[in-house]
Amino acid sequence: MNLNTFMKNYAQEIDGQYSEYNDTVSIIIVPLFEDRFQTVFGEVTKYDRYDKEVIEFSSKVCEYEEGIDLKSLMEENHNFCYGKFSILNGYIQVKVTFFKDNVKESTFKQAIQEIANLADEYEFKLTGADVH
Repeated sequence: MNLNTFMKNYAQEIDGQYSEYNDTVSIIIVPLFEDRFQTVFGEVTKYDRYDKEVIEFSSKVCEYEEGIDLKSLMEENHNFCYGKFSILNGYIQVKVTFFKDNVKESTFKQAIQEIANLADEYEFKLTGADVH
């Protein structure tokens, strides 16, 4: 599967916006409820541990600041099908990783929607804003 082609087609399907960074990275701005939006990144990368390609979808929640209860976010992880909280480059994000060779497009669509909704929900809970 070509990730960028999938992302472009899915963005059209949901009336979102698509941008391609390069051959392995693209984004969709996912429309949500009440005129809110959430950016979801898709990236093909190599998972060295198993010497396989993976597809990662992620969406920023907010910049990490002291006082954010990370334990409670980690405890929330068990409530989600796909997305999990993580911190990367100083940002709390919701992320999911799939091995590239064994996932259906319908699963990608479900994961993107879950990630967008969770990131938006927690962004609002933690900041009161719609930034990402």
